[in-house]
Amino acid sequence: MAALEMDDEGLKALVDTFYARVRADGALGPIFNDAIPDWPEHLDKLAAFWSSVMLTSGRYKGQPVPAHMKHKDRITPALFDRWLALWAQTTGELMTPGAAAVLQDRAARIAQSLQLALFFRLDDQPIPGPARRNADATDLPQRSLLP
Repeated sequence: MAALEMDDEGLKALVDTFYARVRADGALGPIFNDAIPDWPEHLDKLAAFWSSVMLTSGRYKGQPVPAHMKHKDRITPALFDRWLALWAQTTGELMTPGAAAVLQDRAARIAQSLQLALFFRLDDQPIPGPARRNADATDLPQRSLLP
């Protein structure tokens, strides 16, 4: 089988194949199948997303973070790892090596951004370093600037 082209048609075929695998996956399938009421419409939206990401087509008009936030209670970091592994396998099989590498890199960056949006909360993080207190000049190390 010849590698898919990095164009709208090739990206659509990639998305269709990949999400057929996602839907059949034991870990990802139940979550996606419960969340997506209209797969043909969703696949078109995902193809537009990847067209916008890879071809700068501007076709995608959605908001991925709020869409994923709706399902935050069922999404875990491990599921992102599973999604990325399946994406790497599918892109590796269907695309040229160079295109697969770029698609995998973009997917990893997108996954990282989504995970930060879903799971990271600054108020949950301890302040690093020694206990914070109001510092004044007497707290600073004293050092002479003269030899």
